[in-house]
Amino acid sequence: MNQLQPLAPPPVAGRARPSGRWGLAFGDRFFILLLAGLLWIGPLFLSWRFVVGLIAWDALLLIAWLLELFSLRNLQQISVERRFASPLALDETTQVRLSVVNSKRAGIRLQLLDDLPTQLRPSPAQLWFSIPPGQERFQEYEIRPRERGDCELGPAYLRCQTWFGIAQRWAEADLRQTVRVYPSLQSAKRHQLFLLRSRRIELERRLVRQQGQGREFEYLREFREGDEFRDICWTATARRGKPVTRVHRAERNQAVWMVIDCGRLMRARLGKLSKLDFAIDAALNLAQVASLGGDRVALLGYGRRIQQRLAPSRGHHHMRAMLDQLARLYGEPSEADHLRAAGALMSMQTRRSLIVWITDLSETAMTPEVIQAAMRMCARHLVLFVVIGQPDLKLLASKRPETAEDLYRYTAAVETLNRREVLLARMQERGALAMEVDAHQISTTAMNKYLELKERGQF
Repeated sequence: MNQLQPLAPPPVAGRARPSGRWGLAFGDRFFILLLAGLLWIGPLFLSWRFVVGLIAWDALLLIAWLLELFSLRNLQQISVERRFASPLALDETTQVRLSVVNSKRAGIRLQLLDDLPTQLRPSPAQLWFSIPPGQERFQEYEIRPRERGDCELGPAYLRCQTWFGIAQRWAEADLRQTVRVYPSLQSAKRHQLFLLRSRRIELERRLVRQQGQGREFEYLREFREGDEFRDICWTATARRGKPVTRVHRAERNQAVWMVIDCGRLMRARLGKLSKLDFAIDAALNLAQVASLGGDRVALLGYGRRIQQRLAPSRGHHHMRAMLDQLARLYGEPSEADHLRAAGALMSMQTRRSLIVWITDLSETAMTPEVIQAAMRMCARHLVLFVVIGQPDLKLLASKRPETAEDLYRYTAAVETLNRREVLLARMQERGALAMEVDAHQISTTAMNKYLELKERGQF
């Protein structure tokens, strides 16, 4: 089996080459020395012969500049390497190391600017190096990604000069690469308790068969006191002439689908992260717990169209594929097509499974489309419908209004919250497990509910 590639971006290296048409400039000390030459202007009031000294000073300075430019030739002997210390994850700090090797016979000083997109760092990193001949120097800087997905890194721009600093040559090293920012990778460490609990449930199921639970048929036996009438097998009862009941066991290797809404409502930001970021973090954590618990996990991320889909499976390679697809989900500016997503899922998953649907509700007078889509699947699947709460509405509803304007806002907030409760209660009547959860509690609530369902053998 192929080995998994590391999550951290591979190192990339490149040699310096001249930048721009000319790629040369005057150094800082050139202008300092040029200003120092203006001291010859004072003696000019005494004698015009000092003009010769002024001209000679400027000529010598120009010659020194040309000689230094000549010594800065062969920039190809300078190489730059960019290396990431760890994978790039949303809102997590990563160290980036830039190494510069000077193969020239003379020492060199340079200013290096690493071209980074704003989603990794608000401004490009600027570093200063002083490298003796034939040696290597490196420096590090930090990045903290603010968005998931793929991003393009540009070249490294260099301003090279000697120890005198009279002349400069501009160069660039081709360090272009595409890197991927993943969801938070530290969440699994923060939820070790859920992983251990999932493992314990799986081991207990291997040791003790849970008869009478679940929906997977195991065998037939005579009816006993305490058995449910719905489990009676009437055909076997008719053949044997006495009541016969079915014995079920908890399903094993069930499919758990992570359905994530990527529509406009999920783009709302709660602090540094969006609702979609919280949903993806919860889906990743739940997928790890479910996979460790022996179930097969799947993914469906959708907006107007299906963005990412992944069939049910388990294992390290499958989790890596899910991580890659979760990283590429993005929020769309338009309303998501929930009915299309429901139709696609029902065509891909015909057997009963657990559907974990993470979304938000639009404030409309009619029943939201996502409610209709989820109810359509309740007849075949067990739907865990998770709605991300609105903390601003709860804050308004908790305050006592003091002015007429506050009263209007208070009334609107209370009506909106009540309407959400009615919609979720209607889904619960249809058999769905519907709940409204704060964004920071989605992972914990979803994993607790999943493990509770596993312990009860409800799917």
